[in-house]
Amino acid sequence: MNNRRTFLKFASLLPLAGATAACASLIPGQGPLPDLYRLSPKSTFDPDLPTVPWQLVLEQTTANASLNTTKIALQRQPNQMEYYANAGWVDKASAMIQSLLVESFENTRKIVSVGRETVGLRSDFILKTELREFQTQYFDGSPTVLITINAKIVQMPRRNIIGSNSFEARVPATADQLDKIIEAFDQALGKVTKHLVEWSLTTADAAYQKKKNGS
Repeated sequence: MNNRRTFLKFASLLPLAGATAACASLIPGQGPLPDLYRLSPKSTFDPDLPTVPWQLVLEQTTANASLNTTKIALQRQPNQMEYYANAGWVDKASAMIQSLLVESFENTRKIVSVGRETVGLRSDFILKTELREFQTQYFDGSPTVLITINAKIVQMPRRNIIGSNSFEARVPATADQLDKIIEAFDQALGKVTKHLVEWSLTTADAAYQKKKNGS
């Protein structure tokens, strides 16, 4: 299977065992179930990344209400947010991004331990992330996916911020079709994730080595 498969489309679940999609649409107040999509964790990184002995915890990614939803956002005007009909993410954007970042750090095979804040892992560093852009823009009439994540690294136990950076990617969709737009989301997030993970490992390790050497 191509490890750069750009999306996994989840089949709609029937509300009742044995019910047909046609019957489901007849339930009062319930329309057709949306197609659900998820994005891919990053799996390829710079082979020269340091192998680090410390532990990292990722806080829940934050996002404003217009982005922190299962709906797939789009913009036709700079100050207006809309959403694609009958389609959505498998989870709220903030939760999905946090999970994909954890998986991506694990995929580097360069870190001893990484996990979500909720698992209670004792950490040397905390990564705070904010999802600032996560939508398709139609400003010139054609769809372009924009993703921006701001990241801060906090060194424990003093909770000093040792690094802050923003990572952004714009990827035009090859067609104004939802499957092509999801592919563009996947490519854009892959670019952002790659740079964010590599920056986090090198920045935190430099601080760790400095502390270890007493300098």
